[in-house]
Amino acid sequence: MSANPIDIAVLETVAPLYERVKKVIPEIEWPVHAPDIAAINALKKEKNAVILAHNYQTPEIYHCVADITGDSLALAQRAVDTDADVIVLAGVHFMAETAKLLNPKKTVLIPDLGAGCSLAESITAADVRKLREQYPGVPVVTYVNTSAEVKAECDICCTSGNALAIVESLGSDRVIFLPDEYLASYVAEQTDVEIVTWQGHCEVHERFSADELESFRSGHDELTIIAHPECPPDVLETADFVGSTAQMQDYVVNERPAKVLMVTECSMSDNVSAGIDDVEFIRPCNLCPHMKKITLANIRASLETLSPSVEIDPEVAGRARKSVERMLAVGRSKITEVAA
Repeated sequence: MSANPIDIAVLETVAPLYERVKKVIPEIEWPVHAPDIAAINALKKEKNAVILAHNYQTPEIYHCVADITGDSLALAQRAVDTDADVIVLAGVHFMAETAKLLNPKKTVLIPDLGAGCSLAESITAADVRKLREQYPGVPVVTYVNTSAEVKAECDICCTSGNALAIVESLGSDRVIFLPDEYLASYVAEQTDVEIVTWQGHCEVHERFSADELESFRSGHDELTIIAHPECPPDVLETADFVGSTAQMQDYVVNERPAKVLMVTECSMSDNVSAGIDDVEFIRPCNLCPHMKKITLANIRASLETLSPSVEIDPEVAGRARKSVERMLAVGRSKITEVAA
Protein backbone atom coordinates (compact mmCIF):
# COMPACT_ATOMS: atom_id res chain seq x y z
CA MET A 1 0.00 0.00 0.00
CA SER A 2 1.47 3.37 -0.99
CA ALA A 3 1.62 6.24 1.49
CA ASN A 4 -0.82 9.09 0.96
CA PRO A 5 0.56 12.69 0.68
CA ILE A 6 0.07 13.34 4.41
CA ASP A 7 1.94 10.15 5.30
CA ILE A 8 4.81 11.12 2.98
CA ALA A 9 5.07 14.54 4.64
CA VAL A 10 5.17 12.91 8.06
CA LEU A 11 7.82 10.43 6.95
CA GLU A 12 9.97 13.26 5.64
CA THR A 13 9.60 15.12 8.95
CA VAL A 14 10.81 12.19 11.04
CA ALA A 15 13.32 10.75 8.57
CA PRO A 16 16.36 11.98 10.59
CA LEU A 17 15.05 10.07 13.60
CA TYR A 18 14.91 6.85 11.63
CA GLU A 19 18.66 7.11 11.09
CA ARG A 20 19.05 6.53 14.85
CA VAL A 21 17.11 3.29 14.87
CA LYS A 22 17.43 1.78 11.40
CA LYS A 23 19.62 -1.02 12.79
CA VAL A 24 16.91 -2.20 15.16
CA ILE A 25 13.60 -1.19 13.51
CA PRO A 26 12.88 -2.71 10.08
CA GLU A 27 12.14 -0.12 7.41
CA ILE A 28 8.76 -1.69 6.73
CA GLU A 29 7.69 -0.94 10.35
CA TRP A 30 8.74 2.71 10.35
CA PRO A 31 5.60 4.12 8.63
CA VAL A 32 3.55 2.64 11.46
CA HIS A 33 5.56 4.51 14.11
CA ALA A 34 6.13 7.76 12.22
CA PRO A 35 2.73 9.46 12.70
CA ASP A 36 2.78 8.98 16.48
CA ILE A 37 6.42 10.09 16.72
CA ALA A 38 5.70 13.27 14.76
CA ALA A 39 2.58 14.00 16.83
CA ILE A 40 4.32 13.35 20.16
CA ASN A 41 7.24 15.64 19.36
CA ALA A 42 4.80 18.39 18.34
CA LEU A 43 2.72 17.88 21.48
CA LYS A 44 5.81 18.17 23.70
CA LYS A 45 6.40 21.68 22.39
CA GLU A 46 2.75 22.62 22.68
CA LYS A 47 2.40 21.38 26.27
CA ASN A 48 5.93 22.26 27.47
CA ALA A 49 6.38 18.58 28.23
CA VAL A 50 9.38 16.33 28.63
CA ILE A 51 9.49 12.54 28.26
CA LEU A 52 11.64 10.48 30.61
CA ALA A 53 12.26 6.98 29.24
CA HIS A 54 13.81 4.03 31.02
CA ASN A 55 16.43 1.90 29.29
CA TYR A 56 13.87 -0.90 28.90
CA GLN A 57 11.61 1.08 26.60
CA THR A 58 11.42 0.10 22.93
CA PRO A 59 13.77 1.89 20.50
CA GLU A 60 11.07 4.00 18.85
CA ILE A 61 10.32 5.50 22.28
CA TYR A 62 13.86 5.57 23.67
CA HIS A 63 15.55 7.08 20.61
CA CYS A 64 12.77 9.00 18.87
CA VAL A 65 10.56 10.76 21.44
CA ALA A 66 12.41 10.65 24.77
CA ASP A 67 14.19 13.75 26.05
CA ILE A 68 15.87 12.08 29.03
CA THR A 69 16.89 8.43 29.08
CA GLY A 70 18.63 6.21 31.58
CA ASP A 71 18.29 3.90 34.55
CA SER A 72 16.20 4.61 37.64
CA LEU A 73 18.92 6.74 39.24
CA ALA A 74 19.53 8.84 36.13
CA LEU A 75 15.82 9.47 35.66
CA ALA A 76 15.42 10.49 39.31
CA GLN A 77 18.40 12.83 39.13
CA ARG A 78 17.36 14.44 35.86
CA ALA A 79 13.71 14.78 36.91
CA VAL A 80 14.80 17.30 39.54
CA ASP A 81 16.35 19.60 36.95
CA THR A 82 13.64 19.80 34.31
CA ASP A 83 11.85 23.11 33.76
CA ALA A 84 9.00 21.48 31.84
CA ASP A 85 5.43 21.87 33.10
CA VAL A 86 4.56 18.27 32.23
CA ILE A 87 6.61 15.10 32.77
CA VAL A 88 5.65 11.92 30.93
CA LEU A 89 7.26 8.85 32.45
CA ALA A 90 7.83 6.15 29.86
CA GLY A 91 8.53 3.42 32.35
CA VAL A 92 6.62 1.86 35.22
CA HIS A 93 4.46 3.31 37.96
CA PHE A 94 7.01 3.57 40.76
CA MET A 95 9.22 5.64 38.45
CA ALA A 96 6.37 8.04 37.77
CA GLU A 97 5.74 8.29 41.51
CA THR A 98 9.41 9.11 42.07
CA ALA A 99 9.24 11.86 39.45
CA LYS A 100 6.14 13.24 41.17
CA LEU A 101 7.82 13.15 44.59
CA LEU A 102 10.65 15.28 43.21
CA ASN A 103 8.33 17.57 41.23
CA PRO A 104 5.20 17.92 43.38
CA LYS A 105 3.96 21.04 41.57
CA LYS A 106 4.34 19.58 38.07
CA THR A 107 1.93 17.40 36.16
CA VAL A 108 3.39 13.88 36.01
CA LEU A 109 1.80 11.42 33.60
CA ILE A 110 2.09 7.65 33.26
CA PRO A 111 0.60 6.50 29.93
CA ASP A 112 -0.73 3.25 31.43
CA LEU A 113 -1.60 3.02 35.12
CA GLY A 114 -1.26 -0.75 34.84
CA ALA A 115 2.48 -0.54 34.18
CA GLY A 116 3.54 -2.04 37.50
CA CYS A 117 6.54 -3.95 38.86
CA SER A 118 6.86 -7.34 40.52
CA LEU A 119 9.39 -5.94 42.98
CA ALA A 120 7.17 -3.02 43.96
CA GLU A 121 4.27 -5.42 44.46
CA SER A 122 6.31 -7.78 46.65
CA ILE A 123 6.23 -5.55 49.74
CA THR A 124 3.82 -3.21 51.49
CA ALA A 125 4.12 -0.39 53.99
CA ALA A 126 2.72 -2.73 56.66
CA ASP A 127 5.54 -5.19 55.93
CA VAL A 128 8.11 -2.46 56.55
CA ARG A 129 6.51 -1.48 59.83
CA LYS A 130 6.63 -5.12 60.99
CA LEU A 131 10.33 -5.32 60.07
CA ARG A 132 11.02 -2.20 62.13
CA GLU A 133 9.36 -3.86 65.10
CA GLN A 134 11.46 -6.97 64.56
CA TYR A 135 14.71 -5.00 64.14
CA PRO A 136 14.34 -1.88 66.27
CA GLY A 137 16.80 0.89 65.46
CA VAL A 138 18.10 -0.76 62.27
CA PRO A 139 17.99 1.63 59.28
CA VAL A 140 15.87 0.59 56.32
CA VAL A 141 17.09 0.98 52.75
CA THR A 142 14.53 0.51 50.02
CA TYR A 143 15.27 -0.09 46.39
CA VAL A 144 13.65 2.64 44.30
CA ASN A 145 11.51 -0.14 42.77
CA THR A 146 8.88 0.31 45.49
CA SER A 147 5.69 2.28 45.98
CA ALA A 148 5.60 5.72 47.58
CA GLU A 149 3.88 4.16 50.60
CA VAL A 150 6.86 1.84 51.13
CA LYS A 151 9.38 4.64 50.59
CA ALA A 152 7.55 6.66 53.24
CA GLU A 153 8.24 3.95 55.81
CA CYS A 154 11.96 3.67 54.98
CA ASP A 155 14.97 5.81 55.75
CA ILE A 156 16.60 6.08 52.36
CA CYS A 157 16.22 4.82 48.80
CA CYS A 158 18.79 3.30 46.47
CA THR A 159 19.12 2.03 42.92
CA SER A 160 21.16 -0.88 41.62
CA GLY A 161 23.84 1.62 40.61
CA ASN A 162 24.34 3.19 44.04
CA ALA A 163 23.13 0.47 46.45
CA LEU A 164 26.54 -0.26 47.96
CA ALA A 165 27.31 3.43 48.48
CA ILE A 166 23.92 3.98 50.11
CA VAL A 167 24.32 1.03 52.50
CA GLU A 168 27.80 2.11 53.57
CA SER A 169 26.79 5.76 53.91
CA LEU A 170 24.57 4.96 56.89
CA GLY A 171 27.38 4.09 59.29
CA SER A 172 25.46 1.13 60.69
CA ASP A 173 26.65 -2.44 61.35
CA ARG A 174 23.30 -3.80 60.18
CA VAL A 175 20.89 -2.59 57.49
CA ILE A 176 17.50 -3.82 56.31
CA PHE A 177 17.54 -3.89 52.50
CA LEU A 178 14.23 -4.11 50.61
CA PRO A 179 12.78 -5.69 48.55
CA ASP A 180 15.15 -7.34 46.03
CA GLU A 181 16.74 -10.42 47.59
CA TYR A 182 19.32 -10.90 44.84
CA LEU A 183 20.49 -7.29 44.80
CA ALA A 184 20.73 -7.39 48.59
CA SER A 185 22.87 -10.55 48.41
CA TYR A 186 25.09 -8.94 45.78
CA VAL A 187 25.63 -5.89 48.00
CA ALA A 188 26.26 -8.10 51.05
CA GLU A 189 29.18 -9.76 49.24
CA GLN A 190 30.89 -6.38 48.89
CA THR A 191 30.51 -4.95 52.38
CA ASP A 192 31.03 -5.85 56.03
CA VAL A 193 27.58 -4.43 56.86
CA GLU A 194 25.11 -7.17 57.81
CA ILE A 195 22.22 -7.12 55.35
CA VAL A 196 18.73 -8.20 56.38
CA THR A 197 16.93 -9.21 53.17
CA TRP A 198 13.40 -9.55 51.83
CA GLN A 199 12.31 -12.20 49.33
CA GLY A 200 11.30 -9.94 46.45
CA HIS A 201 12.38 -10.73 42.89
CA CYS A 202 12.18 -9.15 39.44
CA GLU A 203 10.06 -11.40 37.24
CA VAL A 204 12.29 -10.63 34.24
CA HIS A 205 15.72 -11.15 35.78
CA GLU A 206 14.84 -14.19 37.87
CA ARG A 207 14.05 -16.13 34.68
CA PHE A 208 17.70 -16.20 33.63
CA SER A 209 19.82 -19.19 34.67
CA ALA A 210 23.51 -20.01 34.73
CA ASP A 211 22.91 -23.06 32.54
CA GLU A 212 21.26 -20.88 29.92
CA LEU A 213 24.19 -18.47 29.89
CA GLU A 214 26.73 -21.28 29.68
CA SER A 215 24.91 -22.65 26.65
CA PHE A 216 25.26 -19.27 24.96
CA ARG A 217 28.93 -19.12 25.93
CA SER A 218 29.64 -22.56 24.48
CA GLY A 219 28.04 -21.55 21.21
CA HIS A 220 29.85 -18.23 20.77
CA ASP A 221 33.61 -17.66 20.88
CA GLU A 222 34.81 -14.47 22.60
CA LEU A 223 31.44 -13.89 24.25
CA THR A 224 31.33 -11.40 27.13
CA ILE A 225 28.39 -11.80 29.49
CA ILE A 226 27.27 -8.78 31.51
CA ALA A 227 24.42 -9.04 33.99
CA HIS A 228 22.12 -6.94 36.13
CA PRO A 229 22.40 -7.54 39.91
CA GLU A 230 18.68 -8.36 40.11
CA CYS A 231 19.61 -11.73 38.57
CA PRO A 232 20.02 -14.90 40.69
CA PRO A 233 23.45 -15.44 42.31
CA ASP A 234 24.47 -18.27 39.97
CA VAL A 235 23.87 -15.97 36.99
CA LEU A 236 26.04 -13.25 38.53
CA GLU A 237 28.80 -15.79 39.19
CA THR A 238 28.69 -16.79 35.53
CA ALA A 239 28.83 -13.22 34.25
CA ASP A 240 32.04 -11.39 33.33
CA PHE A 241 30.66 -8.06 34.58
CA VAL A 242 27.79 -7.09 36.88
CA GLY A 243 26.22 -3.64 36.99
CA SER A 244 23.16 -1.45 36.72
CA THR A 245 21.67 -0.80 33.31
CA ALA A 246 23.68 2.43 33.06
CA GLN A 247 26.87 0.62 34.09
CA MET A 248 26.17 -2.15 31.57
CA GLN A 249 25.72 0.39 28.81
CA ASP A 250 28.93 2.19 29.79
CA TYR A 251 30.78 -1.14 29.77
CA VAL A 252 29.76 -1.89 26.20
CA VAL A 253 30.48 1.65 24.99
CA ASN A 254 33.90 1.82 26.64
CA GLU A 255 35.16 -1.78 26.44
CA ARG A 256 33.77 -2.67 23.01
CA PRO A 257 33.66 -6.47 23.50
CA ALA A 258 33.60 -8.43 20.24
CA LYS A 259 30.38 -10.18 21.29
CA VAL A 260 28.21 -9.29 24.26
CA LEU A 261 25.22 -10.82 25.97
CA MET A 262 23.34 -8.35 28.19
CA VAL A 263 21.50 -10.29 30.87
CA THR A 264 18.60 -7.94 31.41
CA GLU A 265 15.38 -6.81 29.73
CA CYS A 266 15.48 -7.40 25.98
CA SER A 267 14.99 -3.83 24.73
CA MET A 268 18.15 -2.75 26.53
CA SER A 269 20.25 -4.55 23.91
CA ASP A 270 18.28 -2.91 21.09
CA ASN A 271 18.78 0.56 22.53
CA VAL A 272 22.51 0.14 23.10
CA SER A 273 23.19 -1.61 19.81
CA ALA A 274 21.38 1.05 17.79
CA GLY A 275 24.43 3.30 17.96
CA ILE A 276 27.22 0.71 17.94
CA ASP A 277 28.52 -0.99 14.81
CA ASP A 278 31.57 -2.91 16.06
CA VAL A 279 29.92 -5.09 18.74
CA GLU A 280 27.80 -8.17 18.06
CA PHE A 281 24.87 -8.47 20.44
CA ILE A 282 23.65 -11.95 21.43
CA ARG A 283 20.10 -11.64 22.76
CA PRO A 284 18.49 -13.95 25.34
CA CYS A 285 15.17 -12.12 25.09
CA ASN A 286 13.18 -11.70 28.30
CA LEU A 287 10.62 -8.89 28.04
CA CYS A 288 9.10 -6.94 30.92
CA PRO A 289 5.32 -7.10 30.42
CA HIS A 290 4.88 -3.92 32.45
CA MET A 291 7.41 -1.83 30.51
CA LYS A 292 5.80 -3.00 27.28
CA LYS A 293 2.47 -1.50 28.35
CA ILE A 294 3.97 1.87 27.42
CA THR A 295 3.58 2.52 23.70
CA LEU A 296 3.83 5.42 21.30
CA ALA A 297 0.05 5.40 21.02
CA ASN A 298 -0.62 5.80 24.74
CA ILE A 299 2.19 8.34 25.16
CA ARG A 300 0.47 10.39 22.45
CA ALA A 301 -2.94 9.97 24.11
CA SER A 302 -1.47 10.89 27.49
CA LEU A 303 -0.08 14.15 26.10
CA GLU A 304 -3.32 14.93 24.29
CA THR A 305 -5.47 14.47 27.40
CA LEU A 306 -2.89 15.18 30.13
CA SER A 307 -3.87 11.92 31.78
CA PRO A 308 -3.51 9.57 33.60
CA SER A 309 -1.80 11.80 36.12
CA VAL A 310 0.09 10.54 39.16
CA GLU A 311 -1.19 11.75 42.52
CA ILE A 312 0.25 10.85 45.95
CA ASP A 313 -1.28 11.50 49.35
CA PRO A 314 0.53 14.62 50.68
CA GLU A 315 1.41 13.05 54.02
CA VAL A 316 2.85 9.95 52.34
CA ALA A 317 4.60 12.08 49.73
CA GLY A 318 6.33 14.22 52.33
CA ARG A 319 7.91 11.23 54.04
CA ALA A 320 8.68 9.37 50.82
CA ARG A 321 10.32 12.45 49.33
CA LYS A 322 12.82 12.52 52.18
CA SER A 323 13.89 8.96 51.38
CA VAL A 324 14.50 9.85 47.74
CA GLU A 325 16.24 13.13 48.53
CA ARG A 326 18.58 11.37 50.97
CA MET A 327 19.52 8.98 48.18
CA LEU A 328 20.28 11.85 45.82
CA ALA A 329 22.40 13.51 48.52
CA VAL A 330 24.78 10.55 48.68
CA GLY A 331 27.73 11.48 46.54
CA ARG A 332 27.21 15.18 47.19
CA SER A 333 27.72 14.75 50.92
CA LYS A 334 28.11 11.61 53.03
CA ILE A 335 25.04 10.67 55.04
CA THR A 336 26.18 10.15 58.61
CA GLU A 337 22.85 9.79 60.27
CA VAL A 338 19.25 9.19 59.32
CA ALA A 339 16.54 11.49 60.61
CA ALA A 340 13.76 9.93 62.58
